[in-house]
Amino acid sequence: MKKSILLFALVGLTTIAFAQKKKTTTSATINFDATTSIDNLPKADNKTVIASIDTKTGNVAFESVIKSFTFSNPKIQEHFNGEKWMDSNKYPTATFSGKITNVAAVNFKKDGTYNAEVAGDLTIHGVTKPVTTTATVVVAGKSVTTTTNFSVKLADYGVNGGAIAAGKVATEPKITVMAAFN
Repeated sequence: MKKSILLFALVGLTTIAFAQKKKTTTSATINFDATTSIDNLPKADNKTVIASIDTKTGNVAFESVIKSFTFSNPKIQEHFNGEKWMDSNKYPTATFSGKITNVAAVNFKKDGTYNAEVAGDLTIHGVTKPVTTTATVVVAGKSVTTTTNFSVKLADYGVNGGAIAAGKVATEPKITVMAAFN
């Protein structure tokens, strides 16, 4: 009898320990779209982004390896990672750390689609700037999916180069971050 009670207590404590409010994924995606009327090729995807969300506090974060962005044209990818652009050897990651500022408006325990306001710090090319954006949060059972779209000014992050000056790359590319947490 004592062993049964001890076993049930251990199972209960284990369940509580694993019922954390923080969800993570290693397969979030970032879409980068810097197309212009002159060139429609500067588009890239990164499908190996690490992301987390804390459904209790609203804390959100992601980390992206710059070299994991893939372009349809290998030459553009080479330029993107080069010293005159992202300099991915010197600045290997881009990160975001922030919070859903209206977390009370998102019911993580009830299926539905919610609008979230997000504020935090985005670090690209070794430069950190504040970013505010909106996100869509979809709750379906124990799964949470988030999507956000925003633009960044490359010059704010010290990213410049001949292709940008020539109008072949947008000065404010569109960024889409999507993450599915189970």
